[in-house]
Amino acid sequence: MDLSEFVLGGLASTGATFFTNPIEVIKTRIQLQGELAARGTYVEPYKGLFQAFVTVAKNDGWAGLQKGLVPALYFQFIINSFRLSIYQMALNERWMHTKNGDISFGLGLLWGAAGGALGSYLSSPFFMVKTQLQSQAAKEIAVGYQHHHTGMMPALKQIYKKGGLFGLWRGALATIPRASLGSGAQIATFGKTKEFLIEYNLVTQPILNSFTAGLFAGSVMSLAITPPDVITTRLYNQGLDEHGRGLYYKGYFDCVVKILRSEGIYGMYKGFWANYLRIAPHSTLVLLFFDELLRLRDAYFVKSKI
Repeated sequence: MDLSEFVLGGLASTGATFFTNPIEVIKTRIQLQGELAARGTYVEPYKGLFQAFVTVAKNDGWAGLQKGLVPALYFQFIINSFRLSIYQMALNERWMHTKNGDISFGLGLLWGAAGGALGSYLSSPFFMVKTQLQSQAAKEIAVGYQHHHTGMMPALKQIYKKGGLFGLWRGALATIPRASLGSGAQIATFGKTKEFLIEYNLVTQPILNSFTAGLFAGSVMSLAITPPDVITTRLYNQGLDEHGRGLYYKGYFDCVVKILRSEGIYGMYKGFWANYLRIAPHSTLVLLFFDELLRLRDAYFVKSKI
């Protein structure tokens, strides 16, 4: 694995996160409102994306729209360092190509899922803290369990004090389906779409090609990732009893069953549009930034060798 690709993958994602984190805050709140309650039986402080933005800004201040930004940056750097560098390595080594030289969607799915699973597991503590910080809100608009953290480091210390390393990685296995489905769909679609656009002479300019392929890949990713994303959000945000057990869910499948029983299939797609409007631009920016950073690296490397 090329160390420069590892670092550039992380940098690309942190740049995109500054722009998309406010939508992530809204998505988290929508996914948590009406938790384990049937539709129409609970108050909805967040009725839509635009209204939710106004509500958060009014009650939590404009800074409330960037809650959880610091752990989000750590999470994005770690997960994308692994998944994008693994994707690039598979591409460079032609592990994603068929015998006739074409990029295989299935192999792209495999390598994208592998990188996403590894990166998400290692970055799990930051995803947990990000979720818990983003759910914290003024009493009037609070949804889900409220943890009352004062920042990333106090949150990590508090979680470690209560549960040790196991507590920091609580629910980490739940991130694997989310990351595998999302990352696999994104990486496979991105590589295949770039190849398709160039092969048929549709979009050949490098930056526009990366932008178009990234936007399409983000759209596919949002469809694949929303249900496991809802489950992950619920598992990470739930409170714990005195024995360190979840107050609402015993585990991944228990969470799935309870959501379907109480909220129906609608519950599995809560926050879809917020998720889409976060993932599509985030995916586009991450993959665009990554391709451009690779081009800058290669241009500098070639010039330095001359």
